[in-house]
Amino acid sequence: MRGWGKALPSRVMARPLITNRQARRLFLDRHRLLRPGAGPCRLDDLEEILHDLGFVQVDSVNTLARAHDLILWSRRGQYRPRTLQTLVSQRRSAFEHWTHDAAVIPMPFYPMWRLKFERDEARMRRRWPAWQREGWHDELDTVLRHIADHGPASSLDVGGDEKKNSSGWWDWHPSKTALEFLWRSGRLAVCHRQGFRKHYDLAERVIPPEYLNQRRTDSEIVDWAMSAALDRLGFGTSGELAAFFEIVTRDEAKAWCAGALSDGRIVEVDLELADGSTRRSVTTEALLDTLPDLPEPSGRVRLLSPFDPVLRDRARAERLFGFHYRIEIFVPEEKRRYGYYVFPILQGDRVIGRLDARRAGRVLEVRAFWPESGVRIGKARAQGLATEIERVARLAGSETTEFAADWLRAQT
Repeated sequence: MRGWGKALPSRVMARPLITNRQARRLFLDRHRLLRPGAGPCRLDDLEEILHDLGFVQVDSVNTLARAHDLILWSRRGQYRPRTLQTLVSQRRSAFEHWTHDAAVIPMPFYPMWRLKFERDEARMRRRWPAWQREGWHDELDTVLRHIADHGPASSLDVGGDEKKNSSGWWDWHPSKTALEFLWRSGRLAVCHRQGFRKHYDLAERVIPPEYLNQRRTDSEIVDWAMSAALDRLGFGTSGELAAFFEIVTRDEAKAWCAGALSDGRIVEVDLELADGSTRRSVTTEALLDTLPDLPEPSGRVRLLSPFDPVLRDRARAERLFGFHYRIEIFVPEEKRRYGYYVFPILQGDRVIGRLDARRAGRVLEVRAFWPESGVRIGKARAQGLATEIERVARLAGSETTEFAADWLRAQT
C-alpha cells in the first residue's frame, strides 16, 4: 500500500485516514463522475456503464427527463433513452427489479436476485394483507395462467371486472397487486414498457437461460452483494454496503465485515467528512492504492438526477459533500424552500447548487439556480452552467430555453 493519506498522530495510528477530498474523488470516480464523460454511448458502452454503476433507479417523474435517463446521460452525454430500452426489451442484457427502489440491473446479476425474490415474497406475504385491497392473493394463479396462455400483459390487461377507479400508488386493483407480487417474487419479469407502463411475461420467456438456471448459495450471494457494493462505493460502513443493493440484511452485513476484516480482505479506515469529523469505514487495499492516481476532476458542470447513485443515500451525501437535499414533491407549494423537483448541480468534486427547471412543451423553463454557500458564480462557472442547460435541453427534446428574470438566486 503506497502513501496515500496524510499522517496521523502516533497515538491513533491504528487506522489510516482518507481525507475528505480523496473520499469525494474516489466515490465520484467509482460512479463515473470524475472524468469528462465524452465518447459514444452504443449498446456495449451502456452495458459497461450500467455494470460499473450496479443499477440505475427508475422513477416516473418526468419534469425534464426520467431519472434513469438523466443518470446515464450525466455520465455519457451521447446517451439516448432508446438505448436502455433496447438493453431490457430486445438484447436482454439488463432486467428490471428492485434494489432500494425500482431499478434497471445488469442481467449477469440476475442469479443473485433469487435471494431477494425469496425475501421480498416473505415480506409481501407478511405485510400486504394489511396494505392492499382484499382478493389479490386469489388472483395469483389466474394472472399467471392468463400470461402463460396469452403472452405479455400490463395491469390494464388483467382483472377486467375489477374496480379500477383509484389513483392511489398502493391502492391497486387485486389483479394489479397480483402482477406486482409475481414480479417481485421472480415468477414474472418485465419484458418491455409501453410509454412508462410495465408489461410482464413469464420469467422463463424473458430471462436468458444461462442466468435463469444459475444457482448460488445464500452465503455466496451475500459475499457477492457486499463485495460488489464496496467496489462501487469505494468505502462504507456495513449498513451503507447492505443498503446498496438491499439484498443483505444488516446483521448479515455486520457479520460479513467482521469475517472479511479477519481474513484481510478489507481494512478499516477513518474517513474525513465535510465538517472535518471522521467516520469509521471499510475499504480494500486495492482501492486505497488507487488514491494517488485519481485524476483531477473534470471541470464540467453536471446536472444530476435527484435519484443519482451519488446522492440517493441522502445522509451519506450530506456527510461527504456537505450537501443537504430533500425532494419537495409532497411539500405544499407555499412551504417549499426550493421547488417541486430540483436538480443537484455538480462541478468537479463539489455540489455547487441546485436548479429548478422543467420542460413545458418544446420550451425548457429555467426558474431558479441556488448556489451553495461559498460558491461564487463567476463568468466561467456561469458559462459552464449555461452549456449544461443546453445539453439537457437536447435530451429533453426542447427547442428553446427561457430563463426567469430572477433565476440566479442568492446563496443558501
